[in-house]
Amino acid sequence: MNYLIVGLGNIGDEYASTRHNMGFMALDAFAKASNAIFMTLRYGDITTVRHKGRNLYLLKPSTYMNLSGNAVRYWLQKLELPVENLLVICDDLNLPFGTVRMRRGGSNGGHNGLRNIEETLGTTEYCRIRIGIGNSYPKGTQIDYVIGQEMSEGEKAALPEVFDKIIAGLKDYVTMGPERAMNALNTRKKQKNDD
Repeated sequence: MNYLIVGLGNIGDEYASTRHNMGFMALDAFAKASNAIFMTLRYGDITTVRHKGRNLYLLKPSTYMNLSGNAVRYWLQKLELPVENLLVICDDLNLPFGTVRMRRGGSNGGHNGLRNIEETLGTTEYCRIRIGIGNSYPKGTQIDYVIGQEMSEGEKAALPEVFDKIIAGLKDYVTMGPERAMNALNTRKKQKNDD
């Protein structure tokens, strides 16, 4: 069984540690933990991680964020995968920093990458993991907050735990299916706080 896992972000060193690059950073963490190395191919950097007989193709699109759908469509077709085997990882302003949520379908929440994927594929029926980046910025400074400034040291320090949760969620997704993976990932933080 094969899956396409897409992390959304912006290419270029100036964006590497910005909040809009959470999708790229999550895939980098997964690849590093799996000793996988990205190769630059058409429409992006891609690598493969194997888990319990499944192939997870990790893709970081090289298109602009608002053209992410072109890379997703190309690789779904090349790998001959149905949209049900697609999962997209992106940042989310509407969630507190470090919060992780998996869901299937739904609104793009104003995210330009998700909007373009929806328009290009003609559907929202794929899974996505949203990583909260919070919205603690003065009015009118959203763009700078998202892509213009690096994360704080405190935010960077919190990322390894966030990415560990996402990696566990991806492994659950390909072995247990989206519903059970959602239940596990979306309640992990709550269970931890209950202990």
